[in-house]
Amino acid sequence: MSRKRTPEPSNTSTDNQDSTAATATTEPVATQTAEPVAVPPQESFVERIQRERGRKRSPESRIPDPFGIASDYSAGVHLFENRQERLMVIKFDEKPSPAVLDRLKDSGFRWNPRDKVWVNPIRPETARSTRIEAERAYQVVSGMIRQEKGIESGQEIPF
Repeated sequence: MSRKRTPEPSNTSTDNQDSTAATATTEPVATQTAEPVAVPPQESFVERIQRERGRKRSPESRIPDPFGIASDYSAGVHLFENRQERLMVIKFDEKPSPAVLDRLKDSGFRWNPRDKVWVNPIRPETARSTRIEAERAYQVVSGMIRQEKGIESGQEIPF
């Protein structure tokens, strides 16, 4: 059986020091073997704010994201900016033709199967040009779909 050692008052007597030294060599010292404790990952400032805001706000009171920029209802094309994920988004009401899809790919858009939309990431160094190019691609694609459907070009409806 091992005992927990408590510090003894220091004496200048050699008898006390010898008995302490003898005890230390004959008695095993109890070592505490602690299991490794999993340290939770540090939460970033942004994650903490989002978590706190998520609890305080209901889904109905949040600002809409993605933010609608323009929509052509007769062609069935919609342009959005997802500010939270920093994406330009084009959504179709029905599947477009291969020519339209090729134009989107050439403009830098990629298919997002989870949300069923075409997205183009917005990078901080090229944010303005990405937004401009996305709006141009939207106008070209909208025009292509209108031409395919035989709809005369009209006024698009911005949000």
